[in-house]
Amino acid sequence: MSEADPAYPLPQHDHVFLGHDHERAERRTWAVIVLCSVMMTAEIIGGVLFGSLALVADGLHMSTHAGALLLAALAYTYARKYANDRNFTFGTGKFGDLAAYSSAIILAMIALLIGYEAITRLINPVPISFNEAIPIAVLGLAVNIASAWLLSGGQHHGHGHDHPHSHDHAHDHGHNHAHHRDNNMRAAIIHVAADAGVSILVIAGLLLARGFGWLWMDPLAGIIGAIVIANWSYTLIRDTGGILLDRTPDPQMAEKMRKTIETEGDQVIDLHLWRLGPGHLGAIVSVATTKPYEAAHYRQRLAGFADLSHVTVEVQHARPASG
Repeated sequence: MSEADPAYPLPQHDHVFLGHDHERAERRTWAVIVLCSVMMTAEIIGGVLFGSLALVADGLHMSTHAGALLLAALAYTYARKYANDRNFTFGTGKFGDLAAYSSAIILAMIALLIGYEAITRLINPVPISFNEAIPIAVLGLAVNIASAWLLSGGQHHGHGHDHPHSHDHAHDHGHNHAHHRDNNMRAAIIHVAADAGVSILVIAGLLLARGFGWLWMDPLAGIIGAIVIANWSYTLIRDTGGILLDRTPDPQMAEKMRKTIETEGDQVIDLHLWRLGPGHLGAIVSVATTKPYEAAHYRQRLAGFADLSHVTVEVQHARPASG
């Protein structure tokens, strides 16, 4: 009898593996882009009108972060728009991780540029217009704090999950907050936090330089900021790169899955576990058994793993060894 025979109704399931807060995160990101774009335009126009090179430079610097945020917003929009497109075999949940990986590379480049500029100024000090530079740094910090507040709003719901499949959550094996992390939003917040951190260091460096004549404090603050941003960039590249390469997100959970299936003497001969999107994991399990069990039996055993949103089970029946 064919698979299309109505006598065998097949359960339909979708492949939408987006984070539960996807649309709200998308709206917040676009809102921050508008805020940064307005600030960036005002700084550049103001700098040109009043002959302030520092104001123009800060506006151009803000444009790099606005560009990274635009990448995040487009990833949200594209992932949502094509979430039901069957050409994406396991959905569009990884678009955010791809955008975050790209943002991390941009962060690394920003860290290198800040570090290079700071070292150059440390070797060849330049005059600083304190009365102009300090207010600009304070204004930039205020915009970054507002941006961080907008982006992080609603993130306290990060432990929730909106699975398209029904599972028994009474036995929530292998629950891991990292599975639910929205790396796209994480990258956007890191960009804003990096800018805010640099602004704080710059303000401190400028105040000390003006108060005590320590001109070297300004470039030193830049070097410290570059190191911090580079560290954040490395962490983000490591985490998102592993997801894009389908690295096992939780080896302990994979081992628990193996033990759960093998409790009755069956053998797991192949197991793949990877992340499909925020809060969604996929698994392919191949089981060898001498019992008359079918895939549904092992699927039921794995029902307690709340983060599993797409499970494929292959059963290989072997003859029991003769006595």
